[in-house]
Amino acid sequence: MSAAAVDAERDRRIDSGFDYGGVAYQTRPDDRENIAGASTAALAAIVAGAAAGNLRWHGGDSDFVWIATDNSTHPMDAQTMFAFGQAAMAHKQAHIFAARALKDMTPIPADYASNGLYWP
Repeated sequence: MSAAAVDAERDRRIDSGFDYGGVAYQTRPDDRENIAGASTAALAAIVAGAAAGNLRWHGGDSDFVWIATDNSTHPMDAQTMFAFGQAAMAHKQAHIFAARALKDMTPIPADYASNGLYWP
């Protein structure tokens, strides 16, 4: 087992998505970029006074929604969008640290990819 193989498994797991509020969301690179951008915009809206429950915080003519893995839409006020962004960051960070712990093991366990005990 190599560090590169652990990194590949880490990336696969990061990209495989996560659940937020009981809903599965995608976290491929473009998805994470979109989440980060919307989360930053949500923080700006919060600082500017966006109230909880205001679904038009983004300045558009329709309620702000996020599309889940199953293609369903989920309304998010600025506070929820910001928390969603933090959850996405935590999802990625947890996998980075899990992979780091695996790479620190000598040897790297043969079942590192299939044993869920090694991953968040």
